[in-house]
Amino acid sequence: MKTNFLNRPSVIHDPPHVLENIVLGDPIPAKHFRLDVDHDGIAWLVFDTLKSSANIWNEETLREFNHHLEAVEHDTRVKALVLKSAKERIFVAGADIKLIRNLPHVRVNDLIWLGQAVFDRLARLRVPKIAAIHGACMGGGFEVALACDWRIASDHPSTKIGLPETQLGILPAWGGSTRLPRLIGIRKALDLIAGGKLLNAEAAKRAGLVSHVVAAENLDTLARRLARVRRPHLRFRFENLFSWFIGRTAKRKVLEKTRGLYPSVTKAVDVVSHAVHGDIDNGLLLEREAVAELIKSREASRLIDLFFKREEANKRPAATGTAIPIHDAVVIGAGVMGSGIAHTLASRGVRVLMTDVTNDSLARGLERIHGLVSEATRRRLVTRVKGRDTLDRISTTPVPVPLNRHHLVIEAATETMELKKKIFADLAGRVANDTILATNTSALSVAELARTVPNPERVIGLHFFNPVHRMPLVEVITLPETSPDVLATAITFVQKLGKTPVVVKDSPGFLVNRILIPYLMEAVRLHDSGIPVNDIDEAMLKFGMPMGPMRLLDEIGLDVAAHVAKSLAHAFPDRFPHTDALDRLVAAGHFGKKTGQGFYRYKDGREILPDVHYDLPRHESIQTNLALLISQEAMRCLKEGIARSADDIDLAMVLGTGYPPFRGGPITFARDTGIIDY
Repeated sequence: MKTNFLNRPSVIHDPPHVLENIVLGDPIPAKHFRLDVDHDGIAWLVFDTLKSSANIWNEETLREFNHHLEAVEHDTRVKALVLKSAKERIFVAGADIKLIRNLPHVRVNDLIWLGQAVFDRLARLRVPKIAAIHGACMGGGFEVALACDWRIASDHPSTKIGLPETQLGILPAWGGSTRLPRLIGIRKALDLIAGGKLLNAEAAKRAGLVSHVVAAENLDTLARRLARVRRPHLRFRFENLFSWFIGRTAKRKVLEKTRGLYPSVTKAVDVVSHAVHGDIDNGLLLEREAVAELIKSREASRLIDLFFKREEANKRPAATGTAIPIHDAVVIGAGVMGSGIAHTLASRGVRVLMTDVTNDSLARGLERIHGLVSEATRRRLVTRVKGRDTLDRISTTPVPVPLNRHHLVIEAATETMELKKKIFADLAGRVANDTILATNTSALSVAELARTVPNPERVIGLHFFNPVHRMPLVEVITLPETSPDVLATAITFVQKLGKTPVVVKDSPGFLVNRILIPYLMEAVRLHDSGIPVNDIDEAMLKFGMPMGPMRLLDEIGLDVAAHVAKSLAHAFPDRFPHTDALDRLVAAGHFGKKTGQGFYRYKDGREILPDVHYDLPRHESIQTNLALLISQEAMRCLKEGIARSADDIDLAMVLGTGYPPFRGGPITFARDTGIIDY
């Protein structure tokens, strides 16, 4: 049957010549979809890419999808169409980002045309169309759902819905930037698209992305019922009449937040603000033009590369060794870090025994955990049931108890070597010989701790970052004698927690702090030489850091920073910048935000804003100086083998410190700019 795809009224008024070849080329065998029409006239189109755990859009899947849409168009039995996935945790993961990264720009433009045309064909089908979403529904996965009349979702935790393209330096260009503001209004659409947010099913329903949320086993029944009712009409959104004003306000806020360093976000605001008016074709034209410009940018290349680095780290198993499943764990210490770790473990299904020396300490730790659960419930990040389950998985004890049934113990006590040694020595008598003993330390020697227990090959470092529930990075610190099975278990366990593991060697400061401290100490030295804190912080904010170094020091605590700096200066006496400024402030009792004064002043936890005068010509030299220090130390870590690769170092600095993602990381930045010999 010959398609009339390019001859019918559609978004494709003047398609590139290659598009005709793509759409009208040789038929593709049915490898990715199954189409069945039942006795009620409902066409069930099931996406199930064979030999792959994910459904993704590429030229082949789009062509096959178009072929099935043509069959539906010409089948007079069909009274409704339901889109489903056969995958356990994925509806459609989006476009094939690896393909987009490697294609020539002209071919990317062709792919954008193709996706828009195929999804527009879906939108124009005259029968009701229902997207039955179970699992990840992101980017192009949600854009195909937006072309349907009904979007329904399962309440499973794996169901995440949204348009995260701006996080990759591009924007939704298969209709997402055009259809979403018409569906939910421009304010919500701008928030979701510019922020690249993913929502769980309940949050998606509240935002208007889906109409119903049911248990996964009830999706088909609901889809069958909706197939028999009148298709919904888009509600008139009064706010969309003022898109020019809303868009202008949103753009100003975006520029204040991003300082114009993320072109995809500002471009998305422009496109959404204009695409909400007129016919669909005009909006899709704006999408195509914008993504054609953005995909050529260095920012998009770096953000996409970083995405792949993180995906690999999140899935890559250890090179050798066998991972042991961890279902129960012990956390020693109920302080900020200990309670944060216990909460993270419990929220991911691990049963946790949290211990400390007093009931009061445990009570404060539990209070912090209750606060985290309450906040997540209030923000609807988790359901009340899931929050309750998290709390139910945590038990406590202030007295030493046998721990020989637990496969993992994480020590998270105060950062003092003598205390940690005492804890490890005590643990040695209460755990099994093969229990993994992990320490959460930011700077202390894991090797020194390992010498206090029998079987040191089971000792490892797990450096979580504060706040634990938000920070995605965990440094996995290994020793020469670390067992391959212990390392494999640690990596798999961190991945199970939804964190990104980066394996590093036991060395002063490990990786992130080793690279960060010279940068912070040089900032202190610059201030000591007479440069105002505002100029130093503003310079690095313009570079893309989420927080200036002086304010970051106040947040960390000047006493903590001084302690780590001294440790590293002792280990590397000839290299780290030296200044007495931190010592003077600490001696005066000025520890930063927690005491009300550091490099800035605070009252009731809020900063007292100082009078600001920026010396703008000075900012570029400050940026060059401080960025150079970060890249130099990162290169030294690579040469010394502290981490396994340059990619791991770049990833750790982005996830652990907020190093500007669009720059790709300090080693990629050095390579791109030539500031040091790569």
